[in-house]
Amino acid sequence: MQIYVVGGAVRDGLLGLPVQDHDWVVVGATPDQMIAQGFRPVGKDFPVFLHPQTQEEYALARTERKTAPGYHGFVFHTSPEVRLEDDLIRRDLTINAMARAEDGSIVDPYGGQQDLRDRVFRHVSDAFAEDPVRILRLARFAACFPDFRVADATNALMRKMVDEGEVDALVPERVWQELSRGLMEQKPSRMFAVLRDCGALSRILPELDALWGVPQPPLHHPEVDTGVHMMLVIDYAAERGFDLPIRFAALMHDLGKGVTPAEHWPKHHGHEGMGPRLITDLCKRLRVPTDCRDLAVMTAREHGNVSRAMELRPKTIVTLFERCDAFRKPERFAQMLLASECDARGRGHETHDMRYRDYPQGAYLLNALAAARAVNAGEVAACFAEDKARIPEAVHAARVAAVKAALGDVRD
Repeated sequence: MQIYVVGGAVRDGLLGLPVQDHDWVVVGATPDQMIAQGFRPVGKDFPVFLHPQTQEEYALARTERKTAPGYHGFVFHTSPEVRLEDDLIRRDLTINAMARAEDGSIVDPYGGQQDLRDRVFRHVSDAFAEDPVRILRLARFAACFPDFRVADATNALMRKMVDEGEVDALVPERVWQELSRGLMEQKPSRMFAVLRDCGALSRILPELDALWGVPQPPLHHPEVDTGVHMMLVIDYAAERGFDLPIRFAALMHDLGKGVTPAEHWPKHHGHEGMGPRLITDLCKRLRVPTDCRDLAVMTAREHGNVSRAMELRPKTIVTLFERCDAFRKPERFAQMLLASECDARGRGHETHDMRYRDYPQGAYLLNALAAARAVNAGEVAACFAEDKARIPEAVHAARVAAVKAALGDVRD
């Protein structure tokens, strides 16, 4: 029996990065031998065992054979005769197909160390094409390791997979799992660049893919192209370390521009009204969590109002709070302001310093919200005990007065 650390732990160790998890492969053992040594079996599709002390997973070396479309369509085979090289060749990329023996030596039969040095994502074998999830995983790795490039042959293989419909067999939950993980990496735009380059983005997120080639007014968007703008926005959100709902909202905020008739370009009047429907449909299709969906819809609808916050009258500001349910959910409203800030910062290189300029709209609206929330709605309601129909209007008026005072706004 021989035990090896494999995959990401080996890759990250060679890159000098912190190793979060260990994947173990056992060569030359049977399930009965593993159980005899105290390992607990947990695998359903193939033998996986939990270490009796560390509870880490140890998998018997295995081979696999494609039997049906999608990533579920595999039959696995394990036996003591399966070699480590047989197990490693079924993996996706050469940089993930290395192993470290118990004596610390590296087993690298497919050139992973050289590809690490060259900063290249390269498929191990043509078996890569049998699992469409590997396209998503490679794209996610690109967001994690943004200085790596995709080997030409690997990109061609992914294009072939897209053309043959393999990507269409992906289940929504797995698509969202990989996309959400990629959004949380250091440069999410690299994930979308890889997906666009092989044609997968148009199949997975056609609403987003439609934004490339759609122009915007250069006065406000020096980068002009809407797709480019979205990538600048999501990378800024990552640079700030924002959480997933904010990053997803930043990615979705201008989706409505993709349905603006070409004869209206570069203007996009009313795109804030078109975005929410597109986002709702997309989230339903991919089964996006509710918190991400709701924040994205709100940001798409309101980011234009947020950008004009200093011009809004107190009454309009209070109506904005009511529409966003900000009195009950002020934390979500604050998240929407951060996503809108990402929109303001994600502009072309000519205004690169926009990222470092003041963004007063967020603090301005939060100050107004604090004043409006300080109004005691119960006390206001008590004054209209005999005419309850007037209570909502009275509470609204009291909040408007509080906002006017807080902002020093003398307009009606």
